[in-house]
Amino acid sequence: MTVETKEVVTTISYLIGVRKDILELNFAECKDTLDKLYADREATVIRYLCKLRTALLQHFKKTDNAMHYDLKNLTSLEWYDKDNIKQLEKWGFPIIQANYRAEKYMYDFTKLINENIDNCSRLFYDWIVWEYIRDLFFIPKYQKSGVLKDEFNKYMGNIQHYPFQMFIHWQPADRGNIIYTDRKFLKVIYEMHGDTFTDFTKYRDADDETRNNIYEFIDSSEKTAIAVDCENSNPFKLYSVLKGLNQDELAKIEKITLYDDPNTTAGWDWLSKFTQIPVEHIEIDRVTDRKSLVDVRMTASVVTDFYRDGITSFIIVSSDSDFWGLIESLPKAHFLVMYEYEKCGTAIKSALTQHGIYYCAIDDFCSAATEDMKRAVLFAELEKHLPTLYGESPLELTQKIYEATRVTATKKEMENFCNRYVKTLRLRLNSEGKFVIEIQK
Repeated sequence: MTVETKEVVTTISYLIGVRKDILELNFAECKDTLDKLYADREATVIRYLCKLRTALLQHFKKTDNAMHYDLKNLTSLEWYDKDNIKQLEKWGFPIIQANYRAEKYMYDFTKLINENIDNCSRLFYDWIVWEYIRDLFFIPKYQKSGVLKDEFNKYMGNIQHYPFQMFIHWQPADRGNIIYTDRKFLKVIYEMHGDTFTDFTKYRDADDETRNNIYEFIDSSEKTAIAVDCENSNPFKLYSVLKGLNQDELAKIEKITLYDDPNTTAGWDWLSKFTQIPVEHIEIDRVTDRKSLVDVRMTASVVTDFYRDGITSFIIVSSDSDFWGLIESLPKAHFLVMYEYEKCGTAIKSALTQHGIYYCAIDDFCSAATEDMKRAVLFAELEKHLPTLYGESPLELTQKIYEATRVTATKKEMENFCNRYVKTLRLRLNSEGKFVIEIQK
């Protein structure tokens, strides 16, 4: 079973200025994300500016009259947050101006948001098209006569269709709460740009029942190890499991053993750098090109771990039915199996069920946060090509990198990686005074 994530919409809600009590009520499961946002100056700058812009839109006429007839300014009007204004000015953003009217403030707030929103691109994963997010904040040609007035009329005439009545730059429609879940939000903003978001693994996550079953398996074991059939598993999907589980529970696991074939992806070489669990990487050479010995070696090693090292429980990561022979060879050991949907047949699942062995899909764990490992693998492959860059097409080079690392991605994701990292490669002098090519990370 799976649940839908809210990490992306938590960040969006914070940036557009949704009230703190609403944030903590609606996105309680994303407390860590909220805590990071509270401490992030650049995110908070945009939040405070968006709050000011929305307050000005909602009270435009009252604000203008108070300035014109009563000679008041924003800090003396109750619908503006004085602490937010004070903090922005402390950070070097000029907010309060003398002899101003509401229209000039709207121009200033929009200018400041447009100039600073790109500082927040790092808050979002590489697989999200940043321009789609940016467009919710950035108002193009705002200096042109009538542009901001049109945004005001659109907002005030459709305020019920704006998320929590906070202003965003979009064509309002009755879409419900577009920041309810990541799935809903991504669907809407991609459609707004004539695009479609289809990778459900980015916004779907394993439910509490799945997690609790894994924790109970670990807690009830004397010693637990993870055995991975690298030929029949995906390193990034396994990383999504390791990253998505409670780290205190994972600390009880003795080790992860990777049983690898020379022909599998280089991603397995990086797993140890992204988990605190000790990782043993065993690469098994083939006797002939047509026959892998991974299954045989994996069975022998697990049996040794059981009898020699006292490991009583094993989490088997594989979608190959060949591991059933391993399970049958150790009737006193305890097993939990993690598989991939597209690689595992119904027969092996039925056998596991009949023998009371719990199994779950690694596909169910959210893959959104695995970008750090994917990026490391892609960067390592990109660095191999740096000496021979001359004459390369950026997009063709990007496609080569993805193919070599076997990182699955949409065309849009590859284009995004190409635009962010391949096209921005920079020549610089190192400490020895020699030219090197640098990836802008």
